[in-house]
Amino acid sequence: MAPTPATTHFSNPQSHNRDHREDIEVEEELSQELKDLILSLPREKGWRTRYLYFFQGFWCQPAEIQAITFLQNHFQAKDSDVVVATIPKSGTTWLKGLTFAIVNRKSLSPSSKDHPLLHSNPHHLVPFFEYTVYGSRDLEAPDLSSLPDPRLFGTHLPFDAMPSSIKTSDCKIIYICRNPFDTFVSSWIFVNKIKPGSVPSLTLDEAFDLYCKGIIGFGPSWDHMLKYWNESRERPNKVLFLKYEDLKENTTDQLKRISEFLGCPFSLEEEERGEIDSIIKLCSFEKMKELQVNKSGTFARNFENKHLFRKAEIGDWVNHFSPSMVERLSKVIDEKFAGSGLSFKVSS
Repeated sequence: MAPTPATTHFSNPQSHNRDHREDIEVEEELSQELKDLILSLPREKGWRTRYLYFFQGFWCQPAEIQAITFLQNHFQAKDSDVVVATIPKSGTTWLKGLTFAIVNRKSLSPSSKDHPLLHSNPHHLVPFFEYTVYGSRDLEAPDLSSLPDPRLFGTHLPFDAMPSSIKTSDCKIIYICRNPFDTFVSSWIFVNKIKPGSVPSLTLDEAFDLYCKGIIGFGPSWDHMLKYWNESRERPNKVLFLKYEDLKENTTDQLKRISEFLGCPFSLEEEERGEIDSIIKLCSFEKMKELQVNKSGTFARNFENKHLFRKAEIGDWVNHFSPSMVERLSKVIDEKFAGSGLSFKVSS
């Protein structure tokens, strides 16, 4: 059952309703039908847009709603497809790079000096459904027939919002999430870097209150994690569930898990000649951060690549949380994950 969205009580309804309508009208590429739909949805203060809207059981932005609807109506999955699904700010860029390198290692040696990951951001090589593949403003279904197999895609969508063809086909989903403490801090810092100047910055307290209420893009975060967690336990051949902390602390073993899940396990010969180590080095935070494409390039709707690389640390949240914040989020996590078997390491 979808969670009940929080209700906003405005002190000046006429003013805020006008802001609400203006927020929709600036999205020029939206159809009038979609604008009318969005105007009917529950809304809350946004992180990098004026508002977030509660659509199909999760929070998202107006342009995302159009892309998601288009995706659900048009995408036809192939059994060979691979979807990298993530909760935002949980190692998305890293996992996309690793997945691309693993899948293509036979034709693209990870030790090659001309590997695509050395001159392309992982988001270009494993494009987002909602920002790139179906994020076009021309509202025409993209022709994906020429993409080589296996096709690699990325998404922040909750599992239930995936196109039916993804859920019912034999395509694979690799999912990664991160402990909610670090995810929150990373999200808050990232959003304040990329938001347009017309949207006020969120204070730490404002963002934290929204986060604890589940109001964040593609959230509530716990619902997002739990659905993929449960799917991975019910259908382990369909969904591989990863934690950022595990990937960070034992990358080699996690890469073996990914390759076995995708049906292309590393051979003993590959391991002996250092193939796994080459992929780890190629996709390392330090390596990717220093690449020119990640210092000056952009992806999707002109997000700057440089903002994707901050610290990549476990436990940075301790530098931002007060004792009362720790207590509040710990209580939320204990309540939401109770009995699920899902837990997180929150410090290094």
